[in-house]
Amino acid sequence: MDCIFCKIVNGAIPAKKLYETQNSLAFLDAFPLARGHTLVIPKNHYDKVQKMNPQDNSDLFEVVRIMAGRLESIAPSVLIAVHNGKESGQEIPHVHVHLIPRDPSDGAGPVHSMFSKRPSFDENEFEKIVKIIK
Repeated sequence: MDCIFCKIVNGAIPAKKLYETQNSLAFLDAFPLARGHTLVIPKNHYDKVQKMNPQDNSDLFEVVRIMAGRLESIAPSVLIAVHNGKESGQEIPHVHVHLIPRDPSDGAGPVHSMFSKRPSFDENEFEKIVKIIK
């Protein structure tokens, strides 16, 4: 498989590893947005979170929890982000969780600042959306 994250898992590409379990790996992002920007990935290849098996999912998010705590030694807060599919901004089709240390001087805003074209829904439309998703 020609997946950069799978190559990191199997040792073909080096990474600055921070934490590892049987199912997950945390390492520094090679193109960081902030000091300490970390990626947490499942060792098995999945392109989307909903395709993960329960054991890999549980392990991945336990590592996210552990690493978020450790990154508070770098900054007071940590942004936890998952781009789940190409349209959401996922550039590498292997599940990965970004842990980005945040502080008031970093210049980044909340997730809502990413969307300049925000929809407005009336109660009817909200109900339609609920029915579709349920």
